[in-house]
Amino acid sequence: MQINDLPYNLPDARGHFGPYGGVFVSETLVHALGELRLAYEACRADPAFIAEFDYDLKHYVGRPSPIYHAKRWSGLLGGAQIYLKREDLNHTGAHKINNTIGQALLARRMGKPRVIAETGAGQHGVASATVTARYGM
Repeated sequence: MQINDLPYNLPDARGHFGPYGGVFVSETLVHALGELRLAYEACRADPAFIAEFDYDLKHYVGRPSPIYHAKRWSGLLGGAQIYLKREDLNHTGAHKINNTIGQALLARRMGKPRVIAETGAGQHGVASATVTARYGM
């Protein structure tokens, strides 16, 4: 099933995701999330924003990342053709930077001086730090 096949739009006007309820956030974040939603809606419809995002993905991140045909592995598996998407070749060594480019561009468009990131193993933190340094945040 594809998202477009569902009988409802996600999320709805109240922020609910179908029959599974809505979003819970601390009351202190409601206003900030509303600002973020409005800024995102404006940016995703702005050709200049999309052009800058696409440019940085290509010329800074290194996208599109190559697809590698794993010939030996394909042979070991009896002929199934195995291809690997090489996101590890992106700047910072992972796919995380694909998202943080957009986050930083959006934050900059909103006039925010910095981005705060939560990170577990560290790759998201590395990508966030790299991108915000690029944009002088």
